[in-house]
Order: sequence, then C-alpha cells, then structure tokens
Amino acid sequence: MKILLAQPRGFCAGVERAIDIVERALIKYGPPVYVRHEIVHNKRVVEDLRAKGAVFVDELDAVPSGAITIFSAHGVAKVVEKNAEDRGLEVIDATCPLVAKVHMEGERYSQGGHEIILIGHHGHPEVIGTLGQIDGPTHLVGSVAEVGELNVANPAKLAYVTQTTLSVDDTRDIIAALKQRYPAIKGPDVRDICYATQNRQEAVRHLVDRCDVLLVVGAQNSSNSNRLREIGAEMNIPSYLIDDATCLDPAWLDGKSVIGITAGASAPEELVRELIARLRELGAEGMEMLDGLIENVQFKLPSQVRNVQRPAA
Repeated sequence: MKILLAQPRGFCAGVERAIDIVERALIKYGPPVYVRHEIVHNKRVVEDLRAKGAVFVDELDAVPSGAITIFSAHGVAKVVEKNAEDRGLEVIDATCPLVAKVHMEGERYSQGGHEIILIGHHGHPEVIGTLGQIDGPTHLVGSVAEVGELNVANPAKLAYVTQTTLSVDDTRDIIAALKQRYPAIKGPDVRDICYATQNRQEAVRHLVDRCDVLLVVGAQNSSNSNRLREIGAEMNIPSYLIDDATCLDPAWLDGKSVIGITAGASAPEELVRELIARLRELGAEGMEMLDGLIENVQFKLPSQVRNVQRPAA
C-alpha cells in the first residue's frame, strides 16, 4: 500500500491564531483562562490546552467574575459580548478574522435596509454567532429547497452572506436559486469565501483521482472536515472521517493499494503523523505528498497577547 497526502491540509490561519491566543493568554495571565465553547472543533487541541490550564465552558455563567475569557474562533452573538461586558470579564476575542468579516458585511447590508439571508448549517456555532451579530431581519437557509420556503418583506432589498466553512462549490446552487428567485439580491464577491475551505476541497478532488480510499482526519462536529469526506464519497471513493489513528478500521484497507489522507482545518498535523505510523504498521510503505498550494496567510493577534513571548519549540 502507498500513502498519498493532500496539500494543503490541516490547520488554517484562523485556527492557528485561535490556539496561539489561548497559549499566549496562559503565559501572560497564568491559568486558569476560560474559553467559551471549544476554541476549535478538535478534541486533541482542546485536551492539550486543557492540560495547560484552559477551562472550557458552555456559557459565560460558568466563568468567575473578572476572569480572563476567550471567545472561540467561531465567533459569538452580540448578546454574549454584552453579557461579558456587564459581568466585567476581560475578553480576548479569538474570532477568525474571516468570520468577523462576514459579521461586518451582514451588519453593513442590514444598516442599508436589506433583509439578510445567511447561507449556512443550522445549529453550527459560527452560524449562531453570525445570526446574533446582525441586528435586522435575517433568514437562515441551508439548501436549495429552503430558498423556495423563504418569506421576505421586500424582494428588492435583500442581501446574502455565507458561513465561512462553505466553499464556492458548496454554496453555488443555493446562490443560483436565490438569484433566480430574487434577481435584485446583493452578495459578497466569491473572493470573500474562506481560502482554507476552498483550498482543502480542491486538494481533495485532486487526491481522490489517484487513491482507492480516502481518510479524513477531523472531528465529527467539524463542518469542513465532514465536507471533505462527502467530496470523496461523491466521487465514488470509499471515504471515512476519523478523529485519530485509533478510529481506523483495517478492514477499510482490504484490497486497496493507494490510501489518500487529508485533514480538516482544525486538525493538527500530529494526528496525520500518527495515522501514517498506524498505516505503516498495517503494511503501507511508500508515501507521496501531492503538489498543491502553499498557504502563507497570517492574521494579526489581539493587542492583549500580541507581544507575549512564547518559549522556543
């Protein structure tokens, strides 16, 4: 068996920034540092940060007054920001800058008198936060069918924004349906789609052309990781989403000669290395990384932790 690795894969700049924020806050303030929800959707990342002194809570009610509090990369609603302010919590905002850009675009359209249509997955933390950042009427759609069920006040004053972990391909049919039903609708340029989501999906399409089975390393509640597995399945390749190497079923490899591996945007590279080691135990020998985009995006850190020096690795 041979292993093929997708490029790019794994951490995006927004995830790296969020993790960096928690680690720098722990250095500056000392533990405990409280984080609302999982900083990113990955069990290994959360466990590692918890071991260093991060405390993950479902809601701010569990955070002691005055404590250092970090908002996750997915973003939060305005009511959460107000709650933190009222309780005197010192907040460090780890919201991905691309998510924050969606918030600003949605609010800008809303201030201009537009009803907003948010394209996204019901119940996803990013979607919940975005819905809570836009003051005016906002409708959530997750499928073409839901476009047909919309009931808007003024079809001439509509605008749409999208969840960042959806690619151009993921949203194309929904946007087309919106434009067909509401020709005057406004929306962001396709360049505003999250670069990491698009890049990882393109890499998987190249990968599955050359492999017999696809293994996606990522959390079960990770939207972008689930989509990577779906792309493989849509291209008729047996595809599996696994948290880590312990979840690998050797039966998936029966009769397979080329194993493709990628990782969601919140999955650390160490999980990929552990999976490769497990595959080698099962007989895999050669390994090749496919050509692909080299991402060099970096986002500025919040002022509270920007100048914190981290120990050398």
